[in-house]
Amino acid sequence: MQELASKYTIAIKAAVEASHKIMDIYENEFDTIIKDDGSPLTKADLASTKIIHKHLEPLGIPITGEETDKMPFSERKNWTECWCVDPLDGTKEFINRNGEFAVNIALLRDGKPVFGLIASPVQKLMYVGGTETGIFKIEFDSIEKPTKWEAISDPTVINDPVVMTCSRSHHSGPVIHFINDLKKISPRVEFAKKGSSLKFFDLASGAADAYPRFAPTMEWDIAAGQAILEALGGSVVHAETGQPLCYNKENLTNPYFIAKTKPLLALSS
Repeated sequence: MQELASKYTIAIKAAVEASHKIMDIYENEFDTIIKDDGSPLTKADLASTKIIHKHLEPLGIPITGEETDKMPFSERKNWTECWCVDPLDGTKEFINRNGEFAVNIALLRDGKPVFGLIASPVQKLMYVGGTETGIFKIEFDSIEKPTKWEAISDPTVINDPVVMTCSRSHHSGPVIHFINDLKKISPRVEFAKKGSSLKFFDLASGAADAYPRFAPTMEWDIAAGQAILEALGGSVVHAETGQPLCYNKENLTNPYFIAKTKPLLALSS
């Protein structure tokens, strides 16, 4: 196992500490604020942000993220490296208390995600890594014990029937066309509905084969998942151009995208 760089181990510790704080708030009463853009905000989002910044800022690498003050593109475009953070991905799931929320931390280099971390505060579990290190499944209790980290291999087969992970919303428009394309591979398609970036848990483990998204997302929602999936031979690409998503753009909104595991990518390319 290749030893992780110190900045990545710091990110792991940040995610675990933030996750514990999120759960402290989750298990008690909390208020919800509606931001100007209509999205919800809780003190868990803010507390997690504060903890992650406390760990990452001393590294001297700039940070973008859901609750981080956004620097103008005239400054950001000169960054060769930056962190991309969602301190509580799935705030709506957090408010609904269904457990399907996560902490996302990615490292971007020249607009590409080279490291990703997705942590589930409820499961006390994270997927971590990138092409430089490989991917590991780590239980929170084992973060100081790398010998107990589980190395994750590339998925080797497509599920039968094929499994599409998706958000808890109705299928319409382009998603229907994508499902019809999947049915050319497998007559029956199963749906694994899940909130937040935890969908990438299913893709990384091979429990799901595809994740199409034809609804708005932001860079910090997807960057960590893309780093993880690409390291496992899969892809996250622009739904129209087929090109990998890029980051630290002037507009931090993602285009519609399609994520596929390695076996599905090989079969459908």
